[in-house]
Amino acid sequence: MSLVNFLNELQTKPENIEFPGVIAAIDQYYDFEPTAFQNGETRNEAGQNSGSCKLFSFAQLQGFTKQQTLDCFGAYYRTDVLGNPEGTDHQNIRNFIRFGWEGIKFEGEALRLK
Repeated sequence: MSLVNFLNELQTKPENIEFPGVIAAIDQYYDFEPTAFQNGETRNEAGQNSGSCKLFSFAQLQGFTKQQTLDCFGAYYRTDVLGNPEGTDHQNIRNFIRFGWEGIKFEGEALRLK
């Protein structure tokens, strides 16, 4: 999927967005460097939770809103987190809901355009 098509889909049909497709789009256009990052109360070491690292970095580069970023997590957000608000899985999503962009701090640049 082209970046333009992905961004259009995110704007018009966010309920159709799925995490694997987002990661595939990121991988198509960006080189990834595993990077440590803080997400609210959760610290992720370089190489840990690389999917979340890619997604948050991409969303930040694109200027996504908090909701657009959450929509990029697809079923992990819509089903696993919203369907079980008291759950303990998907801590990066749960912390982002709580802390938003103010809680995201990267220790380097995770993505570079190819």
